[in-house]
Amino acid sequence: MLPINADTNEKRDSCPIRNVLANLNGKWQPLILLALEDGPQRFNQLKRLIGDITQRVLTETLRTLERDGYITRTVQPTSPVRVDYELTDLGQALLSVMKPMVFWANDAYPAVRTARATYDAARA
Repeated sequence: MLPINADTNEKRDSCPIRNVLANLNGKWQPLILLALEDGPQRFNQLKRLIGDITQRVLTETLRTLERDGYITRTVQPTSPVRVDYELTDLGQALLSVMKPMVFWANDAYPAVRTARATYDAARA
């Protein structure tokens, strides 16, 4: 098993698992990466593709994904200015390992719903 214990701040801050996964732990990151799978997208295209994400959350998540090297942001000097977001090689690699989990989540959803209903009924 990979080392996951971090009993000091120094260990926590230098743990590659914690550092990388910390910015991939929400629901928006995988959805944005999936939305970029077929090529560059503009901000509003991403917002439409995802649907229920706020402008603020999309902006923050895109910045985090860009900072970590998963996407690039390219500004085209047109009028009006055009900004495109695109997966990097690192983003493509991440998506390739993330997609099996996405397919699994889709397939497992009925079982998860049943388990939740059973759990909730037992505690009602």
